[in-house]
Amino acid sequence: MLKNQGYTAYANNKIMTASPAELTLMLYEGAIKFCNIAITAVEEKNIEKAHINIMKVQRIIEEFRATLNHKYPVAKDFDAVYIYLLQRLREANLKKEKEILEEVLKHLRTMRDTWKEVMRKAHAAS
Repeated sequence: MLKNQGYTAYANNKIMTASPAELTLMLYEGAIKFCNIAITAVEEKNIEKAHINIMKVQRIIEEFRATLNHKYPVAKDFDAVYIYLLQRLREANLKKEKEILEEVLKHLRTMRDTWKEVMRKAHAAS
């Protein structure tokens, strides 16, 4: 129990001290993690576990949508991608289809990798 409390304190501190860019990366990593868990759950025919984790991915994407800064034109493009991913996740949740989740996972990984590159370039420029 004490060991778990130490990890929780560490994780909370990491979140509380993270920059907005780092928080975004953490959210992408979380969405990827939960999507992988959902894929495994679908393979194992564990409907409840699949549903719970698909919903976690949906909530992260909804958070991305809610925090878009619409003063930049690119926000419209990101919003369209997020809407598409949410539609696919709803479909995956209804049908419990692994292939749909794998498609979403591919998009999430691409977006995460792009975000990492943006962070790297921003850090190099400063």
